[in-house]
Amino acid sequence: MPQMIFVNLPVKDLETAKGFFGKLGYSFNPQFSDERTACLVISDTIFAMFLQEERFKDFTKKEIADASASTEVILALSADSREKVDELADAALANGGSPANEPQDLGFMYGRSFQDPDHHIWEVIWMDPSAVQDQG
Repeated sequence: MPQMIFVNLPVKDLETAKGFFGKLGYSFNPQFSDERTACLVISDTIFAMFLQEERFKDFTKKEIADASASTEVILALSADSREKVDELADAALANGGSPANEPQDLGFMYGRSFQDPDHHIWEVIWMDPSAVQDQG
């Protein structure tokens, strides 16, 4: 069985988070979701668990970072092409996301980023497969 990752993120409003990522074309696994938690399916092995802040506090003794004022994590998603990078970033910005950083174009690598409604930073990156092979 391949190893899976579940990234846990606190959210202020679960329905807003679900609506935002639903508009970007993502689905949720109802088996791992309830009224305070939603399991965003990114791939067969990658998931983001959105937990209402009160529920998130059940898993840590630390304060929850205010993502509008500080950055604790940057989530990077791969894309199949430069066009797919633009599609996802444009959809995020059109559906309630906000800009995070300037686009990055290195020729062999292209990326854009956005903040979701809870100010978590998401990067979308395409890299030329031949450039990756050349590095080996």
